[in-house]
Amino acid sequence: MPTESYDYRLPPELIAHTPAEPRDAARLLVYRVATDEVVLDTFANLAKYLPEQATLVLNDTAVVPARLTLYKPTGGAVKILFLFNEWDGGDEIRGLPDRGLKLGDKLSFESGGETVVEVLSNQAEEFVFKLRVSAQRFREIAEEYGSTPLPPYIHAEMSEAVVRERYQTTFAAVPASVAAPTASLHFTARVFQTLADKKISRVPVTLHVGRGTFSPVTPEMIATGSLHAEPFSVSADSAAALSSAKQANRPIIAAGTTALRVLESAADKILHGQAIQGTTKLFIKPPYHFQLTDGLITNFHLPGTSLLTLVDALLQARGAKRSWRDLYEVAIGEGFRFYSFGDAMLIL
Repeated sequence: MPTESYDYRLPPELIAHTPAEPRDAARLLVYRVATDEVVLDTFANLAKYLPEQATLVLNDTAVVPARLTLYKPTGGAVKILFLFNEWDGGDEIRGLPDRGLKLGDKLSFESGGETVVEVLSNQAEEFVFKLRVSAQRFREIAEEYGSTPLPPYIHAEMSEAVVRERYQTTFAAVPASVAAPTASLHFTARVFQTLADKKISRVPVTLHVGRGTFSPVTPEMIATGSLHAEPFSVSADSAAALSSAKQANRPIIAAGTTALRVLESAADKILHGQAIQGTTKLFIKPPYHFQLTDGLITNFHLPGTSLLTLVDALLQARGAKRSWRDLYEVAIGEGFRFYSFGDAMLIL
């Protein structure tokens, strides 16, 4: 699978640096595979296009303010992105500092103040830190003083309070992610009401999004057929609802690539109505047989990423006449906004 086949040129002005206002004012490109029809609309009208009695699967993870500024023994400041999505709540946590650290360095919240973490080890740019405060205290420090880790391509002057609200879904419930499930940023109470009116049910699953979600596909990923590890869970109630939908032949629509990866990673358990909690490295690329997913709501993704190979795999599996590139060319030609704060696409 040559990675250059997932490259494309995006005019810089189409990168969304701020979210749509209101959320559901984001634009929506609808592609109906069966008829090869493309429709342009807004996300507020999503219910118009989803089949009646469909099941919508939503990732209820919440983004945490995971980037903290701490101080080295010398007094120098270091910003660290702590990987809360990989943290088990114990006394060790991984993190990505923005500058060099030495083994044994004790980092404090204030210069010369209480030690928060100590450097245990490092490999490449990733460090392992030992907590010198309780897990609860560490969470409190992050919540009060941390900043939300926006993707590096977003350049906007927004306060932390605004970022915490807008780089978060309206239904976020389980804090741990260091990146948002961005296709779900467009949902509002108004959209959910129109879905309910059409008897479209909502089923929550959880996948804690990690730093690798925006990373380009590497030769190692292709060789191993696996991505970065991300923890996920499906409750017994959600598994039962999804199993029932499948048995009744009701369409299952994934709201975002993270929800889709949960569905496909846990398909065997879900089909038997069983709860599951685990870690997935699932790398979806063509050709791929989808066991549960009938449709996808997704944003427009960075070139060369596994998110784009997933979209390609779904289109090919459904026998689409248009490729992902064809659809992206339509979106670019119509001035759609791209990436995390950008517009959305619905594939049915």
